[in-house]
Amino acid sequence: MDAMVNDTESGTTGVGPVRVLLVDDEALMRAGLRLMIHGTHGIDVIGEAADGNSALEQIDALDPDVVLMDIRMPRMTGLEALRTLRAQGSEARVVMLTAFDTDEFLLEALRAGAVSFLLKDSPPQEVVQAVLDAAADRPRFSPDVLTRLVRLASDGTQTPAGAVGTGGKRPEGQGSAAEADAEAPASSPAPSGITDREWEVGRLVAQGLANPEVGEALFMSVATVKTHLGRLYHKLQVTNRVQLAIRVLELGG
Repeated sequence: MDAMVNDTESGTTGVGPVRVLLVDDEALMRAGLRLMIHGTHGIDVIGEAADGNSALEQIDALDPDVVLMDIRMPRMTGLEALRTLRAQGSEARVVMLTAFDTDEFLLEALRAGAVSFLLKDSPPQEVVQAVLDAAADRPRFSPDVLTRLVRLASDGTQTPAGAVGTGGKRPEGQGSAAEADAEAPASSPAPSGITDREWEVGRLVAQGLANPEVGEALFMSVATVKTHLGRLYHKLQVTNRVQLAIRVLELGG
């Protein structure tokens, strides 16, 4: 599952400071986030907001690179603010902060254009990396959040093969990548315009397999897996493997 968290080994953006706006209705949470990230790897916290309305004003005035925003706030939620930003054509990258009681908003926020999600209790290094990745347009999701996203996309009827909890480890006793495809439930046929091979790749990605594991299961090279993924991104109009996994599950994969 960690492979779905981020395709590329991340680091600093190499483009100068990353300007960040903090948005949370709890002043203590904003103060904690500021202490975590300000001055680390070129991150510069340039402002704070306590609700979505204030966030929109601050984004317009300060033009941050990245917005760390709580998904649930009074007056205007983070989800509503995100939708407004996208409707206005804002290029600010939004990382949504979420707690375990906000599952109903996760898929909506992803569809609305959130770059990443973080649990509010994520360790400092994970928050810093999420900001740097967002600035570089690389999605990053806490493994727990990703597991919940995939479960939601499959209507909560089952935990997908390969879905894991904290740390991205597979459950004890789970078989190899090659066994994962054999053990997976029957799926719908490939949608119109998607080849059977592309659909097989998409299904395994939706089960949480990394590219080398997909290649092992389907007897193809990693380069070929990446080629199929690129075609799937284009055909299904998604931009990362998390969106791809959710779209595949929505289509019955």
